[in-house]
Order: sequence, then C-alpha cells, then structure tokens
Amino acid sequence: MSSLALVALVVRDYDEAIAFYTDALGFDLVEDTDRGDGSRWVVVRPPAGSDGAAAGTGLLLARAKNGEQDSRVGDQTGGRVGFFLHTDDFARDHARMTAAGVRFLEEPRHEPYGSVVVFEDLYGNRWDLLQPAVGNG
Repeated sequence: MSSLALVALVVRDYDEAIAFYTDALGFDLVEDTDRGDGSRWVVVRPPAGSDGAAAGTGLLLARAKNGEQDSRVGDQTGGRVGFFLHTDDFARDHARMTAAGVRFLEEPRHEPYGSVVVFEDLYGNRWDLLQPAVGNG
C-alpha cells in the first residue's frame, strides 16, 4: 500500500515557519536536520488524533533558494485553499488558533460535509480547518 508522506511547502525562513506550525497550529516538529550546505530538512506534522490514530501527511518546510521560489511563498496554490487540516474538535482548535493569532478569513460555517473555516498561514497560503460530518471523514 502507498501513502502520501510529505508535501513540500516553500517558506522564507525555517525558524519562523517552525514557530508558526508548532505554536499556532499545534503541529509536532518531526525532524530538523542540518544538511551541511546551509539548508535543513525540516518536517512538521499534525499530532496523532485523540483516538490514537497515527498522524497523517507531513509538511516539508523548504526554504526558498532563489527569486522564483521566493515569489511563490504564500501563493503556492494560486490564491485558492490548497491545504486541509482535519480536526476532531472544531470549536477547541478554532479557539486555540484564534488565541494564537491565526488569521481567519471568514466566520466558521456549518456545511453538510462538516464544520469549516478558511485561514491563512504566516505567508498567506490558504487552509481549511475542517471537522468532517459523521460519515464524511
């Protein structure tokens, strides 16, 4: 069986990205290895679910290496939501993220597929915080 292990996210600075994803979003820092050439292999991942389920796909925080990559920081999906963070407790995580200063672009919505709200990461990439409705997870 195959699984999607990592998705690269181009960032401006390793440490500010680590701080945002671990402090504001509550992700775990899985790896931070100096590669010896000025770059690092940095992986963050949402923690395991409260039901004991293993954490899912991680983010490889990849520092932009040139002007073209730097121009993509914060707009890697053309302005649309490109990342989907599932939660098992929408109200808890929305309140925690709000207290941590995460910028939400709308009020929470309750749709047939679940509770959802769009937020931006520190660079402006758009994310959904989503608690799927029972049977839609």
